[in-house]
Amino acid sequence: MTTNPAHPPTRPLALITGVGRTVGIGAGIARQLAASGWDIAFTYWTPYDERMAWGSEAGATSAITDTLTQHGAATTAVEADLADPDTPARVFDEVERELGGVTVLVMCHCESVDSGLLDTTVESFDRHFAVNARATWLLIREYGRRFAAAPGSGRIIALTSDHTVDNLPYGASKGALDRITLAAAHELAHLGITANVINPGPVDTGWMTDEGRAHVLRQTPLNRLGTPQDTAHLVDFLCSPEGQWINGQLLMSNGGFA
Repeated sequence: MTTNPAHPPTRPLALITGVGRTVGIGAGIARQLAASGWDIAFTYWTPYDERMAWGSEAGATSAITDTLTQHGAATTAVEADLADPDTPARVFDEVERELGGVTVLVMCHCESVDSGLLDTTVESFDRHFAVNARATWLLIREYGRRFAAAPGSGRIIALTSDHTVDNLPYGASKGALDRITLAAAHELAHLGITANVINPGPVDTGWMTDEGRAHVLRQTPLNRLGTPQDTAHLVDFLCSPEGQWINGQLLMSNGGFA
C-alpha cells in the first residue's frame, strides 16, 4: 500500500519497522513523526501478530496509513518477514522505489515469546536472534550503504528491553541489538549519522495481564503505565536537529520503573 502526493516529496523520509497494530509503539512513533513533517515508510508482519495472544488487527495497515496521510505524509507499507536475511535489502528497494532515500531508520520490530533457560527451544532461540539481532544488523548495514541525505541529518534508533528472566531469548537478542546499534554511532560517523537505543520500559499495548499492570504501577514513581506516545516524543526529539548531540546512548524512557 502506497500513498504518494501529486508533487515531488519535500519532506524527509523515516523508515519504521514493526508497525503492525494501531495501538503499538511503532504506530505511535509513525504518527508523531508524520505530524512533525516526515514522510513515513513502515513495515509489518501479520503472521507474527496472528500467533501472539492479542492476534492480528484487521485493517490496521489501512488505518495507520490514513492517519499518516492526514498529517500530510506520503506513505508506503511493506509486509516484511525479517527472519529472512534477504528481506532488509528488499524493504529498502521497495521504499526507495516508492518514496526515495531514507533519512531516518527507526527499528521497532521484534520477536518476543516468553520462555526461560529450561524451556526455550533451539528454534525459538534462533528465530529471536534472526529477527531482533541479525535483521537489525542487516537493516543498519543497508541503511549505511545507501545513505545519501545531508551529513548530520541521519538517525538510527532502535527499541530494546532489559527483561531476561523467563524471557531469555528476547532479552538476550535485544542485548545483541544494543551493541549492534551503538556500534553504528562510531562506524557510520563519517556519514554524519547518529545512533541510539531506547528502552521504553513496560508499555501496555495489549499484552499485559491485570497482575502485570498492578506490578508496573507499584514500581513506577508516577503510578501510571507507559504509552506509545511517551516513546514517540523521545524519538521525535532525537530525529530533530536539536537531538543531534545525543549519540551512542542507551536511553531509559520508562518513567523511573524499577
